[in-house]
Amino acid sequence: MNKLFFVLLSIFLLNFSSKANADEFSALGKLAVQDGGRIKPFDTFAKESMQLIHGKSNLNGRDAVEVVFTWMLLPDVWSKMEFLKIDYRKLKEDLDLEPTKKYFSMAEIMSHPKLPAIIQTMNNKAEAKERLNSYDQAIQILNNQLSLYQAISNNLHPGWIPSEDAENDKWKHLAQFSEEQAKDFGKVTRAFVAIIQAKQNNLKEIPSKALDLAVDSFFNKYQNVKESSQLGIEIHYNKLHPFQWAWILYLLATIFFFLSSLLSKEALYKTGLVLILAAFAMHIYGFSLRVLLTGRPPVSNMYETVVWVPFGTVLFALFFEWKKRSQFMLLGASLTGAFCMLLADFAPNVLDPSLQPLEPVLRSNLWLTVHVLTITISYGAFFLAFTLGDLALFYIIKGEKKYKDKIKDLSGAIYRAEKIGVVLLAAGTILGGVWADYSWGRFWGWDPKETWALIALLGYLALLHAKQGGHIKQVGMIAGSVVSFSLVIMAWYGVNYVLGAGLHSYGFGAGGLEYVASFVGIHIIFVIFVLFGRKKEG
Repeated sequence: MNKLFFVLLSIFLLNFSSKANADEFSALGKLAVQDGGRIKPFDTFAKESMQLIHGKSNLNGRDAVEVVFTWMLLPDVWSKMEFLKIDYRKLKEDLDLEPTKKYFSMAEIMSHPKLPAIIQTMNNKAEAKERLNSYDQAIQILNNQLSLYQAISNNLHPGWIPSEDAENDKWKHLAQFSEEQAKDFGKVTRAFVAIIQAKQNNLKEIPSKALDLAVDSFFNKYQNVKESSQLGIEIHYNKLHPFQWAWILYLLATIFFFLSSLLSKEALYKTGLVLILAAFAMHIYGFSLRVLLTGRPPVSNMYETVVWVPFGTVLFALFFEWKKRSQFMLLGASLTGAFCMLLADFAPNVLDPSLQPLEPVLRSNLWLTVHVLTITISYGAFFLAFTLGDLALFYIIKGEKKYKDKIKDLSGAIYRAEKIGVVLLAAGTILGGVWADYSWGRFWGWDPKETWALIALLGYLALLHAKQGGHIKQVGMIAGSVVSFSLVIMAWYGVNYVLGAGLHSYGFGAGGLEYVASFVGIHIIFVIFVLFGRKKEG
């Protein structure tokens, strides 16, 4: 590459006032790469890399494909730019960084004399299988960020061309290209640079077709692999972002259902019904795409369960609404759907949305379907009961006598949702024992995940028995539905993200503890406030 090439790219990187259209580089995103144990479009790889390193899938409005491709071409320029995101304050202080800053340059971090010792200490803990605290996890993330950037900028990752050796399934990275392969890839880079040059010169004609042709030629010559048909599906999934559309529609449905309950207008209810059905359809479509891409049920990590649980919530609510219309059932379901889908969409660093190969212990689609889907969809029923409990508590504090019909309606809906949840949770727990016997050679071993699933089941069984036996009335059932959901949160989130122990290690993660704890704490305080307020009133 000549001097002009570097000059043009340097201008591109340093002048962010001229934004390129992401569509002009979309052809580049269609190239296949090998990363994370699977074949994926460069579009996906770029977005995941940007999300890890920068915390967002774009940089100053520039698409990830465009940015990450230039990491390979001009690492020296990028190393001086501040785009590496570090959140953890204590880590920033230990590296003598400004605590209030979010973004730092690679050169600044990698040249710090304290960095090697800090990373080595964390690695020693990880190798000894010690539990990593939040500080250690922040170091681990930083190490992953630096390692990935170095691999990309040194042309050592990702893999671009399948190996000629039939026994070697590892793809060749750029540094391993033959002369002919490098020449063909050079056509792609020259076409990429030509677009940047045209943008910088404000030309009306952008030579994007040359990039399309160069990419097609390279793909057909080197990458015509069996996964080709799925690459287009994955790019469509990335561009459409169906779960984002789902939460938008759920949120709109929530507004209309709320107005309908407030104003008793049938037209508002019908509009809400259309919106929640549209959201549910987009929800199903998103799941279908993930199943097509992974070839498995979409419940193998925390992100997928957070998206799956509201699916169950809405499914049960629609069923109950069909059997017996309630003015609150769909309101609670759409509110739950909007909340969970928003959470999944706005916390990618905690809930990893990437498509990952299954851990070996999970590689049984039959058991993954019957056990994990059953357990997690039971959480959907309990989440519906929890949301309806919140609504009921609101009416109780406003006036138990005035809103007695609404409270009775909500109490009945909660009872029905919890019965469904208990049946599914019991079935899922038993099926989990059968799978455990199949995978680990024992039916039950008091593993933390098993134990908390049982605790949640017993908690809800106690609540239902108390209601059936007349030990608690409507208000007790409502309060219990809110408090008992903390057991589900512990079984669902706490074991994996707080305890981080047990045989279910494939689901472990970190982050969000302060928010989840606040969520639980606020609701328990709310229940206590309502119960005491009710006593004073009555």
